[in-house]
Amino acid sequence: MDLQKHAQPRDGAAPAADLRVSDADRDRVADLLREALAEGRLTADEHAERVEGVLAAKTAGELEVFVRDLPGAHQGRAVHASAPSRPTAGAIPVDPDENVVAVFSSATRKGRWRAGRRIHVYAVFGNVEIDLSEALFDHQQVVIKAFSVFGNVEVRVPQNVSLRGMGGGVLGNFEVASLDAEDPEAPVVYVDGWAVLGNVEARPKRGKLVADILDRVQRSVDKRRSLDH
Repeated sequence: MDLQKHAQPRDGAAPAADLRVSDADRDRVADLLREALAEGRLTADEHAERVEGVLAAKTAGELEVFVRDLPGAHQGRAVHASAPSRPTAGAIPVDPDENVVAVFSSATRKGRWRAGRRIHVYAVFGNVEIDLSEALFDHQQVVIKAFSVFGNVEVRVPQNVSLRGMGGGVLGNFEVASLDAEDPEAPVVYVDGWAVLGNVEARPKRGKLVADILDRVQRSVDKRRSLDH
């Protein structure tokens, strides 16, 4: 699966101009502006003014205004279609493929490991780190259910997957930084759960990209497409 190609619009999706942009989207536009300044296409004042606008932009339409007259912007869109907010019905099992537990201790999953479809994480007076930046994805959709009680759960994902979340905090903090992959077939990681007097945080790990989604993922996508036709 090529995670570097650009997403195509989906039927029923929100207009591209209305999609909320991420920090990664703003960074890509800022890179275009920096190149335009170096090439002499923008003056220093124009560059500074546009960068200020990029940092304040909330939607794709607002962001595109600052690069629409630059040739680099037409080699690939700065933003892309949004990933589904919730997993496909029936795609994720009820029972977890793996439990990660830290009670008055710490637990870590990082490096080269296979991410199951459902991972349950429990941090009770402890710390759990789930790092997917070098993980092997056997499935396109992965759910991480995180529960923190006087503990801390940190989830990190590579920049070329999508990240979604739904949860809450009770005198605690639950924060998921949404991320959209450019490839509509890229893995989507959903982080759900609760933080009770604790912390649950999920965000992309800058500079980390999934280099090789397993062939079985592509085969399953091809099989699903063939069944649809």
